Parts: sequence; C-alpha cells; structure tokens
Amino acid sequence: MVSLTVAVLILSAAFAAAYPANDPVIGTWSEGLRYDYLEDDAGNAHLVDNWLKISDYDKLARYNPDQSNQYHLFTRSNPIISQPLVLNNAATVLNSNFNPNRLTVVLMHGFAGSITSSFNTVVLPAYLAAGDVNVIILDWSAGSSWGPRATQAGQAAGRFINWLNNLTGANPNNYILCGFSVGGHGVGHMGRTINGNVGYVIGLDPADRWDNNLLFRPLDGIYTEVVHTNGGDSGWLNPLAHVDFYPNGGRTMPGCWSSLCNHNRAYNYWAESLRTGGFTGRRCDNLNAALNGNCQGSTLRMGGLLPKTGNTGIYHLTTNPIWPFSQG
Repeated sequence: MVSLTVAVLILSAAFAAAYPANDPVIGTWSEGLRYDYLEDDAGNAHLVDNWLKISDYDKLARYNPDQSNQYHLFTRSNPIISQPLVLNNAATVLNSNFNPNRLTVVLMHGFAGSITSSFNTVVLPAYLAAGDVNVIILDWSAGSSWGPRATQAGQAAGRFINWLNNLTGANPNNYILCGFSVGGHGVGHMGRTINGNVGYVIGLDPADRWDNNLLFRPLDGIYTEVVHTNGGDSGWLNPLAHVDFYPNGGRTMPGCWSSLCNHNRAYNYWAESLRTGGFTGRRCDNLNAALNGNCQGSTLRMGGLLPKTGNTGIYHLTTNPIWPFSQG
C-alpha cells in the first residue's frame, strides 16, 4: 500500500506538472480546497482547480459563447426533434414553431453538460406537459467543462433573447429562465442581460464553490425562486431568491446515497411540480429553521408553471424517498 505521505507527494508532483510555475495564481474562484472533484449530471467525476490563474484568463478570452452557444426550440408541435434557432439568422426563427404570444421557457444545463443532459431530458417534457409553451434549450457544452464560463454563457444567451424579442415582438415578462447547478447561476446573468423584466427566473440547486460576486440574485427577475437540495456540498446553502425552498432541510434527500443524487433531486422535484403540483412548503422564520424543519408559518407551493409574484421568504417541505416525491 502506498503511504499517505508518498501519495501526497505523487499528487503534488502531478499538479505541479499540470500547472507550471510560469502560470501564476492571481485569485480564487471559491473558498476551500484548491483541487476538487465535481460530478456532471451523468455521474462522471472531473478534477477542478478552484484557483484562478493567468491561463484561465486565456481560456476566457478564447471562449466566444455568442458563436458557440446553440439554441434548440421544442414545442408541442415538435416535442422530440428540435428546431435550431441561430443568432442573426431570422429565417431560422420565422420558419420555426416559435410563437411570441406563448410563454417561453429557456433551460440552462450545468457543469460539463449538453443538450442531452438529464436535466434537459427530465424538465423539457414536463414543461411541454404543463402548458403550450416554447421551450428553448441552451446548449453551452462548448464551455461547460469549465464552470465559471456559465456567467459568459448566460450573458450571451441574454443577448440572443434580446435579438429574438426584437425580431418577433416577444415580451420579456413572458419568459421563464430555468437553470441547474452552475446553470442555476448562469440564468441569473441571463436575466440581468435581457432588456426588460423577465417574469420568472429559477435556480435549481445553484452550484456551491462559486464566486460571491457572480451569484444568482433575487432581482434577476420579477419573481425568482431557488430550490436547495444539496446545500453546502454540490449546491449553494444560503438563500438567493425572492423565495427559497429547502426540501428536507436542503442538504440531503430521502432515498439518496450520494451528493449527485441529492443535487439532481432539484430538477426531479421541479419536473414533478410542473406535472402534478404538490410540494407544499411551510414558511420558516430563518435559514436555521428551514435546515432543521422547524417551520410553522404560511404555506406556498414550490415550483409550477406560473410565477408566484409578490411572495418572499424561506420555506421547508418534506418529500417521499421515491417517485412520486410530493407529499401534497
């Protein structure tokens, strides 16, 4: 067996080789350990460096989300095969099923994800079941292997939506932006970039280990909502929105045995809320009460198709360990 000391020396040498001395550290993306393993939503582990280096600025400079982002439209008329919408190509929009009079949902996947991410395959059909809506999947896989690019990807998507709205006359109030993990912060930046007030912005277990200056914010939309299911691990623990829900205390979920499962529960709960309602939360006096399930205040439904504009606060609820997760 390799001793701990030898193992540490081996890892240190590997990191030194990967990040040479001529690539100086100039800051940090987040507090805590420099190197960390993060899982994508398929369960694949990726070694991530949380310290900001000169080479990271080089990556940011070379990543152009206005060119590499892809936008895939789904409607009830094309629920399975997408219609690509291309920035500055009006024909792709005018010849598509996009209807500016409908609600438009934009989905933003998480770290190392793509259009085929589980988040998309679970949430897309749930939105189409819930209403006759446009659903646009933002595929930012060209940049998603490096989480901090979510900020840039979200901003570029906001510019795309501004162009789309100018072309079609669609109203920002009729938009729903829904993001998972690092995409949960990215949709906040998307909302800030859109010209006009976005009606509904949703963060599903927005990622932990994130720069405090780049977090999801309550005022990223007219109404904002966040669901915390793996707070303090893969997800952010503290409140971020007008309304924050903490199912089962917001850190570990019944029926789960891994951080990935806890993290992914956020979009599974959301999809179920779109299909069946349920998930009644009880208002809490503070975060500590939500974490411990000691909440006796008024009730509010988590999720659903329409925003609950005007509501604020922190809410706790309890779920079942298997589907159906809602206890009503």
